[in-house]
Parts: sequence; C-alpha cells; structure tokens
Amino acid sequence: MSRKLLSEFLGTFWLVFGGCGSAVFAAAFPELGIGFLGVAFAFGLTVLTMAYAVGGISGGHFNPAVSVGLSVAGKFPASNLVPYIVAQVLGAIVAAAALYVIVTGKAGAEIGGFAANGYGEHSPGGYSLVSALLIEVILTAFFLIVILGSTHGRVPTGFAPIAIGLALTLIHLISIPVTNTSVNPARSTGQALFVGGWALQQLWLFWLAPILGAAIGALVWKLFGEEE
Repeated sequence: MSRKLLSEFLGTFWLVFGGCGSAVFAAAFPELGIGFLGVAFAFGLTVLTMAYAVGGISGGHFNPAVSVGLSVAGKFPASNLVPYIVAQVLGAIVAAAALYVIVTGKAGAEIGGFAANGYGEHSPGGYSLVSALLIEVILTAFFLIVILGSTHGRVPTGFAPIAIGLALTLIHLISIPVTNTSVNPARSTGQALFVGGWALQQLWLFWLAPILGAAIGALVWKLFGEEE
C-alpha cells in the first residue's frame, strides 16, 4: 500500500507543479509565456506522463474526485479512499509550496492569483457560482466516463493515458475562462492554501462539484458502458 500512496503523492505533485506552474509563470511573463493553449496542454501532459510512469502501481488517480468516481463505479475499494485522498492532497500541497518558494525567489515578486480556482469576481471571465458549479460537474463527469471507457477490458491496452491526458487538455481548454479549471479537489486545495482569503472561502465548490460530477459520470458509465 505504501508504494501506491507514494505513487499517488508523486503523480499529484507532478500534476500541480507542472500544470499550475505553467499557469503561474505564463501569467508572470506573458511576453515569454506559453499562453492559454500551453497551460491546457501542460495539465494534460502531467497526467499522461505520470499515468505511464506510476499508473501501473497505484492506478494513476492523482485526483480525489477520480478516486471517488472509480469507487462508485466499483473499480476501486472504498476502504482505500481516505489514504489515497490524503496522499493526493499532500502531493498537491507540497507542489504548491515548491512553486511558492520558486515564485517568491525573485525580488519584488507577488504570487497574485497563483493559479487558484474561483467564481464570481475571481473567475478569469467573471462567471457566476452557478456557471462554475455546472461546468465543473459536467466536465468531471465526462472525465470519469473517459477514464472508465479507456481502461475497459475491450479497449486495446496501453493507450488509456493518452486518452485521459487529452481529455484533461480539452477540459482545460473549455473551462480555464470559467473557473481556471479544477476538476480536482487536491489541485484546488494546494493553491488555495497559499492564496488564502477568497480562495479558501470558495474552495468548497471545488470539492463539491468535482466529486459530484465524478459520481454522476461513474453512474452513467455503469448504466451503459460496463457490459463486455
């Protein structure tokens, strides 16, 4: 079990460090940055690479909502949920801490939004709480459907990380303007702890919506996708 938890820690660390790091530095240096498209691909690439690196050990969840969804779908034991979620959240926090140290290592640097998730005035595009809730639920539900479908026994083995990574890239392309894209409570928690204030006050939504969406996606998959 310790190998699985370490894998989840490392995978979530890489997701937050790579994905949020790309967003933080793109915002800090727009003239040199990778832009909206680059940030979306950075998140997808973190999941793709770590799914190949350690997915064979832990299953490659790197996301509390994914773990919950897989449990609802009957693909992951509920008894492992708490240890997995703890490992994922710790990985996200350590990654956010590393980014904080790096970002503030420049004289006069400020962390700004620090790639935190938000709605209302803290949404990149000014979208409401309802908009944020709905998009996070829908996108996490479809993320679970992609995960369950691409890892199903009838699909050729070895390609699931590609589909999952590209799905996460698409998710970011859709929702960065709305919420800065969560679909992952651990990713949201790490950044919110360092931003504080509004980010912590709004963090509840980025736990509730992804977990609800993941459970819905798992139930939808069980209705039509499980049969061999």
